[in-house]
Amino acid sequence: MRIKTILLFVAISAALGACSDFLDIAPKNAVVPSNFFQSEADFVQAVNGAYAPLQSMYNNSSSWAMGEMRSDNTHFFYNNDFRSPMPEEIDEFVNGAENTVTADRYYINFDMIARANKILSVIDDANLDKAKSDNFKGQVLFLRALAYFDLVRYYGGVPLPLTPATDLGSATLPRSTAEEVYTQIIADATEAAALLPVRANQEAGRATSGAAWMLLGDVHLTRKNWAEAETALLKVTGYTLLGDYAAVFSPSNKNNQESVFEVQYLQGTSLNLSSSFPYAFVPLTPDYTKLTLGPVGSQSASGSGWNIPTDDLLASYESRTADKRFSASIGFLTGPSTVSDTSYVNLPYIKKYQYPHSVFNQTNTNFPVYRYAETLLMLAEAANEQGKLADAQRYLNQVRTRAGLGDSPAKDQTALRAAILKERRVELAFENKRWLDLVRTGNAISVMNAYGAKLKANPAYFYLTPASYTLTEDDLLFPIPFLEIQVNPDLKQNPGY
Repeated sequence: MRIKTILLFVAISAALGACSDFLDIAPKNAVVPSNFFQSEADFVQAVNGAYAPLQSMYNNSSSWAMGEMRSDNTHFFYNNDFRSPMPEEIDEFVNGAENTVTADRYYINFDMIARANKILSVIDDANLDKAKSDNFKGQVLFLRALAYFDLVRYYGGVPLPLTPATDLGSATLPRSTAEEVYTQIIADATEAAALLPVRANQEAGRATSGAAWMLLGDVHLTRKNWAEAETALLKVTGYTLLGDYAAVFSPSNKNNQESVFEVQYLQGTSLNLSSSFPYAFVPLTPDYTKLTLGPVGSQSASGSGWNIPTDDLLASYESRTADKRFSASIGFLTGPSTVSDTSYVNLPYIKKYQYPHSVFNQTNTNFPVYRYAETLLMLAEAANEQGKLADAQRYLNQVRTRAGLGDSPAKDQTALRAAILKERRVELAFENKRWLDLVRTGNAISVMNAYGAKLKANPAYFYLTPASYTLTEDDLLFPIPFLEIQVNPDLKQNPGY
């Protein structure tokens, strides 16, 4: 982990300089561990810093390349003029351990963990009001659990540092088992849920007890602990579905009643807090005004044409007119392209996150991590797997009713299982859920190999290679970054890489 390398350098430098007395004097005009974490304001800054890696991750291609393009929901638009192989490799299942996109996600998560570990190492001894201390600690525990949950699902068992790295041994840990990582996630999320306030008593944009229970329910659902998942998810209270699906994602409606947890962005500041991910989700065009609802401007050819909805996803909607989610989520472009010898005719693009903004490539759009609609769909799944079919139908149909659809015709457990997975696909489209859903439900290999076969049969997809879309069990996890294996000989690579 890159953060460990930095900490090692700091530790070694400190050890080598220990013989000089003047180096033992803490600088009074700089922030260092010896003079920080002294006040409530210090902890506010530190906790804010623990959230910061989330902004980087969801602006980063690793979020949508690994969560959506890896699946049958989206793909990339082939650019004759400028190739960006790293996301393309992820889309086609030909990525290796040297892929920088998959490495970015690994490093960003461990950055968040390192920040959380530092706060947790000192907060119990800090002279803080107990309610505020509990709130800070709960937020940080939630973030650490969220980071480890992301890591274990994408990479399997990973190193499990729970305290700040101070020497070579604590900076180069071997991989823990997936079971050990899940045990820690459950412990962190459970403690966070007990410490955090409910939504009504928490500052907007912060983790709440509801978010921690939602995370815990997600963990149990992933592990097929259906009763435990249901118990946790029933504690996600104080939230409700908005009447208008499109309004859920509007920047004028951030942290609304349906939002359980979302990544915060802010345009118009000098702190680089704006979001840019909506620009990655539209085709390359000489005029972005109609698509991103922002100012006309130039953009690098590598900056868009990613995460384009597939024909397979479009066909999964029951009705393009009756289902309100279709027009809210997907737009179509007919017109010129900046790709040579290319023009668009009804090319789909992600409309879901496109809202007015004033500065090119700097939007005010937040990214949803957990929504109450997903809480209901998780409850439907947990209930169905326990044979509580009436409950499963009730939860499922709440989501469908808001979308403008009638009750699901699914009646038995097998039909409901398929209906819930399909409903998740369209309700949560472009929220980086599809690949993980396919993996945890055991459908990834069959669905993606069949999808790849359809692509290979279409001569328009000339960029595919014989190795593309030939999934095995090895493709269900991403590789540990190559550089991590080089730096830490105790790490073992995932099979197939």
